[in-house]
Amino acid sequence: MSKKNKKKFPEIDNEPPKRKLRPPKIRALGELRSETKHSIFAIGAFVLGLVFVLSYFDKAGVAGTVINKIFGSLFGNGYLLAPFLFFFAAFSFFRSIKPNLVAHAIVGTTLFLISSLGAMTVVWGGKTGGYIGYFVSLPLLRFFDFSVSLIALVGIAIISILIMLNAPLAIKSLWRKNKEEKEVEVHINQMNSVDDEKTNKEEREKTEEKIKKETGGKKEGSGTKKEEDDLPEMKMDFKKGRSNFVSPPLSLLEGDRGKSSSGDIKANANIIKRTLQNFGIDVEMGEINIGPSVTQYTLKPAEGVKLSRIIGLQSDLSLALAAHPLRIEAPIPGRSLVGIEMPNSAKTTLGLASLFKEEGYAKSDLPLLVSLGRDVAGKALFANVAKMPHLLVAGATGSGKSIYIHSFITSLLYRNPPEALRFIMIDPKRVELTVYNDIPHMLTPTIIETKKAIITLKWLAKEMERRYGVLLSAGVRDILSYHKEKKESNPPMPFLIVIIDELADLMSTYPREVEASVVRLAQMSRAVGIHLILSTQRPSVEVITGLIKANITSRIALQVASQIDSRTIIDMAGAEKLLGHGDMLYLAGDTGKPRRIQGPYISEQEVKKVVNYIADQYKNVDFEDMGPALEQSGGIAKSQDALEINFDEAEDELDDELYEEARQTVIEAGKASTSYLQRKLKIGYARAARLVDMLEERGVVGQGEGAKARQVLVVNESHLPENNLEEEADKLLESAGEEINK
Repeated sequence: MSKKNKKKFPEIDNEPPKRKLRPPKIRALGELRSETKHSIFAIGAFVLGLVFVLSYFDKAGVAGTVINKIFGSLFGNGYLLAPFLFFFAAFSFFRSIKPNLVAHAIVGTTLFLISSLGAMTVVWGGKTGGYIGYFVSLPLLRFFDFSVSLIALVGIAIISILIMLNAPLAIKSLWRKNKEEKEVEVHINQMNSVDDEKTNKEEREKTEEKIKKETGGKKEGSGTKKEEDDLPEMKMDFKKGRSNFVSPPLSLLEGDRGKSSSGDIKANANIIKRTLQNFGIDVEMGEINIGPSVTQYTLKPAEGVKLSRIIGLQSDLSLALAAHPLRIEAPIPGRSLVGIEMPNSAKTTLGLASLFKEEGYAKSDLPLLVSLGRDVAGKALFANVAKMPHLLVAGATGSGKSIYIHSFITSLLYRNPPEALRFIMIDPKRVELTVYNDIPHMLTPTIIETKKAIITLKWLAKEMERRYGVLLSAGVRDILSYHKEKKESNPPMPFLIVIIDELADLMSTYPREVEASVVRLAQMSRAVGIHLILSTQRPSVEVITGLIKANITSRIALQVASQIDSRTIIDMAGAEKLLGHGDMLYLAGDTGKPRRIQGPYISEQEVKKVVNYIADQYKNVDFEDMGPALEQSGGIAKSQDALEINFDEAEDELDDELYEEARQTVIEAGKASTSYLQRKLKIGYARAARLVDMLEERGVVGQGEGAKARQVLVVNESHLPENNLEEEADKLLESAGEEINK
């Protein structure tokens, strides 16, 4: 093989390739944070200032001597202005974090030095301002006189100071501050109720009376006469289209107590604006609404600002305002504003009397109008139960559920007589709703047993079907049209409000039966005037199921422990940031976002006063002449045209399906045990044990003997021998005939 044809193979290097080490990446000066840059420039300016001072006193060596000669000839007697400006620049760098501060400092310092040296030359002449002052003042003095030159140089010096500080004149700043404070004062909305107006009127009357006493005048009338004149206005007459019904007097209820205070409103508004500006968010503060429990600060973000950035700063705003919990509503429904809700330092306790005096309640003809409370701006809010048409109230223990239920019931009692409204109340806690047993509005005494509650829900479904039959025969589509017809042949049909104070207790015992009954009523009972009010302190998915939420769209969320509970109730967060004591989020069925409301407070004494008044008012009234009659004896509650509720019979029918199947199963098997029924019927242990107890009570099985199966006492008829009675009778007749013939 020739040398030309020899192939050269590459030599194989078994050593692994060496990894090239990259030099460490040095961050450029432009990548440093602005605070770091300012610190570097501040230290540099401070060092240069010290060098100029030491050079002036000949303490900086040869370099200091050179600096002193060069800058002494340039600045003249204004040499000491240079270190002063360096020190001022260092102080500005240390103190400020504004961007572009370096450029402002260089331009401002240069202009100030030039104008100051020129002014020194103009005033004292010669070269007091050095060569720089001489060349600056020479053209000015040649074209202008002394006064104009000095004014121009002083003006340039002032402009240079503004450039260095990057701030307007103090006079302008003060004018702007006063203007902003005036705008804030104009936009503050204070909550004013009817009781506040009455209090202000009384204060004015006291002042006038005091003045007249001092001047010897006399005031017409007396306090007693005034109170007597006010009494007729304290009663509201809702008797349009109904019997002569006069609502209980408002003197039975308390008004608002206390006055809300939110601290320094202007300071809080400035803190909010400054905090957002520190994070690069420019906002314009709007109106401030002072409510009974919270104060809402509204603001309008600049264009291009994402609302998520403001919401993300909730903890920072809470820290700056020293307020917890803080709630941000972004945006406020119907407005292009963001609301920041801060708790008041002093709160107003709302009373039902002040809410009932509002025009929205007193002048309304709606029979099922209830008072919700006041919003964050102090505006009274009311809701029509007929449009809800069902309501779910949920919140933690002590958040105000029971008090709201009492105010809900009282609102309806003040507007409706017994022939127009009936209640069915289910109270497993046994102590909250039993106080209403004496009023004639109750269709049956408060139900406190779980099994009777299930029976009542099933009765309501039958009553709903009966009412639909009545509407069909009358040719109307709903209860409102039925009431407008006013035919003598039409039987009375009152509204029926069903209140369940603790839904979780029922769901834990009979979950399927309760859910099925509640869902069916919620789907169909609106047109016939049956409305459900459900309350629970355990807002979990086991209690508030998906079917219940889908059919009950109006919900009230009071204070809860976690965000998960809030989402379970109103499908969004927010209820965990409420203050408790009636502070709620109301989600109406026709709105997409909840509204924050402070609910009213009604004490136990007020409830008893209203109940006793109504009971005394109707104690001699025969309800058979007014519509549905009440017979609440013997466990039966019925009305003139409604179906009967027989708790004694219905209790035995509650488990009929399973009982008959269990009875037949044990009779066929010839043995009975709890585990056997569990396997055969596919039920839980508790259900199977209860069925075994029922079988024992009714004599189907014997008593338990330890681990042995129970003895079945009933004989299976299918195992009995078949007897042909006719054949036996024929045989007997034949034998009897033979005996006679013999």
